[in-house]
Amino acid sequence: MSPIATKATESRLTAAEIVSYKKELEDWEKSREWHWKFEVVPNQFKQSLDETDDLLFQHLDEHFGVIGSWDDVVNNLKLLNENAPDTECYKILFLSSSAHGYHNLAQEKYGNMAWNETWLKINGDGTIVWGPDPLLTDLGISQAQENRAQWEIERLNNVTKDPNLILPEKWFVSPLRRSIDTLVHTWDGIADLKKMEPIVTENLRATIGVNTCDKRSLRSEIFDSYHKLGFQMSQSLEPNDIYFKDDHRETTVEQALRINEELHEIFGYENQIVSITSHSCSIRAQLLALGHREFAVGAGGMVPVFVKGTRIGEYDWEDEFVLLRCPRTYLFQNYIEEGVYVSGESYEDLIVYELGPLGFAEFVEECASEEGIRYAEALEKAKAGYYGSDYFFGKDDI
Repeated sequence: MSPIATKATESRLTAAEIVSYKKELEDWEKSREWHWKFEVVPNQFKQSLDETDDLLFQHLDEHFGVIGSWDDVVNNLKLLNENAPDTECYKILFLSSSAHGYHNLAQEKYGNMAWNETWLKINGDGTIVWGPDPLLTDLGISQAQENRAQWEIERLNNVTKDPNLILPEKWFVSPLRRSIDTLVHTWDGIADLKKMEPIVTENLRATIGVNTCDKRSLRSEIFDSYHKLGFQMSQSLEPNDIYFKDDHRETTVEQALRINEELHEIFGYENQIVSITSHSCSIRAQLLALGHREFAVGAGGMVPVFVKGTRIGEYDWEDEFVLLRCPRTYLFQNYIEEGVYVSGESYEDLIVYELGPLGFAEFVEECASEEGIRYAEALEKAKAGYYGSDYFFGKDDI
């Protein structure tokens, strides 16, 4: 059972879109003190070759597309990183698409024209529910499990049968449930997600706007459903879906620009092999941002990319790390230095005032995680003043 093929017309970028993206990217780079320049390392995966027909290629039948052996590719990755200057970084990114969902089922039922004109703007037809944030169908679960079976084969497909040779060291995933569930069904029994702690991040989501299937669940709902499995909520994930608009559909260029920002975040980690689970439209934008040739990826599909990142400009890595990875430590230190924090002051008032709804959501999630309760319960306790500053600023943070 192969992943559903993506029509070329749905995957191809126009020349105008490519030119527009490059111009917008150039303007964005000029506005920053530093940025990553991405390019593909050639001859590592068949998907990067011009002669590979993306509409016929089946990654499950082609050892994920690796050219030569996994031993050679991983050795090349390690050698490049060992010998690279501080301004260069190499990674293998496994870009996976969410498997078949109920929105796909509805589109198949009504056809593209009727779907685009009517059905995609509503939540269901009384029989199928496809919005907001639809789940996987049984076919979608089977597709993810087929990927899992191939991962079992490929991770032992090396000279020493090392099961960890190509195992991702870091996982990132779209906040839409069909992507998270695809990741769960793909890696169940292979990786301990509680240890790996996949990061649920806003910028990996599907094209935003109009289509109800692309409107996501509340952050609190995602937390309650997946945190217990090991998933961590990114700082970028807003409490509510503030980006979805009923009357505006995100353009390809807009999506590629936000994807580029997410790739900048991902390249801030030292991990060399990374799993990114999102959507076929998101992968199209990822390939554009990475400088990869266009390659159609259907539901449940995957494309690996060997990427070279070159950092242009300089910034303080330590401060950036503290701010992005340890926000509580960063804020606490600033409060102390600036005289803002006063011993005994209500931290609930401080965090809401200083960080706004997103910071407060992170605070409540940490409390819920510590106590093993649902988000709503922790929220009520936080509002009642149950959690003080000592609870939030633990010894590990200061």
